[in-house]
Amino acid sequence: MTEPVPFTDVYVDDDIVERVGDVLEGKRWVKGPETEAFEDEFAAECGVDHAVGVNSGTAALLLAMKAVGVGEGDTVLVPAHTFFATVSPALELGAEPVFVDADPDTYGMDPDDLARKAEGRDVTAVVPVHLYGQPTAMGEIRAVADEHDAAVVEDACQAHFATYDGDAAGSLGDVGCFSFYPSKNMTVGGDGGMLVTDDDDLAAAARELRNHGRNPEGEHVRLGLNWRLDEIKAAVGREQLGHIHEWNAGRREAAGWYEARLADVDEVETPVVRDDAEHVYHLYVVQVPDRDALREKLESKDIGTGIHYATPAHRHEAVAPYVDEANADAPEAERLVDRILSLPMHPRITEAEVERVCDVVEAHYADAEGTEPTEPVPDGGER
Repeated sequence: MTEPVPFTDVYVDDDIVERVGDVLEGKRWVKGPETEAFEDEFAAECGVDHAVGVNSGTAALLLAMKAVGVGEGDTVLVPAHTFFATVSPALELGAEPVFVDADPDTYGMDPDDLARKAEGRDVTAVVPVHLYGQPTAMGEIRAVADEHDAAVVEDACQAHFATYDGDAAGSLGDVGCFSFYPSKNMTVGGDGGMLVTDDDDLAAAARELRNHGRNPEGEHVRLGLNWRLDEIKAAVGREQLGHIHEWNAGRREAAGWYEARLADVDEVETPVVRDDAEHVYHLYVVQVPDRDALREKLESKDIGTGIHYATPAHRHEAVAPYVDEANADAPEAERLVDRILSLPMHPRITEAEVERVCDVVEAHYADAEGTEPTEPVPDGGER
């Protein structure tokens, strides 16, 4: 019997279990040394001055937007092709989202459409997403944001330690946001997030907002709630942080295997990698003309897949009341959602597993053409 090929994989080892046990036995479960150490270590790896641990990537985005001044009636430029949590914090704060179309090659925010959508608007913040693990066009995006005196809130929730011109994702804007959801490149054993910045005031605001608006003296100086990262999660995160660069290298190696096998399958568009970026392949996303049929074939062979994402951000029912033609013209995003398919990707996927996935993809398109995969011609046989 052939073993399944899982879509993703979560890493746990004895060191993680032991560290969690130590925290449990120590009975300091919130606001303790593990969180402080995790923040310091994560900030150092990102090359920034501050990291603020929170309880989800969504919380990081919400607090980042709030810290840069997003509020009722403000305009926030967001991608049309992204996970819902890039948009929902802006709506939660009462802001008006304007949806920027996707780049057809790299899926990130299209800088040309960003410039068009920003024109004539009083923009408070721009929220680019480093989608699937590849930094987006930050040079052009920053130029547009600077022109409009807008803050840049990076959604780096899928791009832990990807780089753009040598600098880490999350360090490229005014503030960066990360998620540690279990399927991400690194996790904390559940939900968790991190906000990073070089701005002392933004960091101080985020620390207060995550802890009921309390300053270091214990006074409630802002309206905040409880978005803290707990000590157990921080302990897991510290262990995972020690592996992340090795894991990212493993993802890039797996992407190379896919590229080598799928490059000659005409129906499959493999990821385009920017010359100025280092991709960390949180997801390996291809475009195909018959996504649902290929997905069904792969699933029938016990090969896990995903769709990221099946609905443009502006087409969700919860967002519909805030959308009109003036802020949600995104034809490329509308096109992509019917063609994209995420193939199995994680650091421990084997070359044999990638070969098995690619065998099924090749056979699917060979069958669709009414032909069988070619067999080698025996020596001396006719051509």
